[in-house]
Amino acid sequence: MVQSKAESVDAYLAEAEEGRRAALTRLRELCREELEGFTEVMAYGMPVYERDGSGEVAFAGQKQYISFYLMRSDVRAAFAERLAGHDMGKGCLRFKKPELIDFDLVRDLLRATAAERGKIC
Repeated sequence: MVQSKAESVDAYLAEAEEGRRAALTRLRELCREELEGFTEVMAYGMPVYERDGSGEVAFAGQKQYISFYLMRSDVRAAFAERLAGHDMGKGCLRFKKPELIDFDLVRDLLRATAAERGKIC
């Protein structure tokens, strides 16, 4: 998906490729379940979850993979062992196929993010 111009997460999911829509929807469900007190917005063409106006988590369906953005370096450091072996950029966990998404890991990352505040990179 090229950067979306969708104005809502519902519209974003509706325009997602059918083969990826279920995985993106599941990521949204996890974010909404685990990120209590966060606000769901569209920013940078993707769903973003903000606390006090700052984005801490986002996800996107890219052309080659599904991205899960974790903008908290403290959480990434705490999960370094579990993240080892995953395709990881500075703040982006990439899954080449929807069926490869480790939803248990994502849930744990979300819980750690919500549990306490930290510096956003």
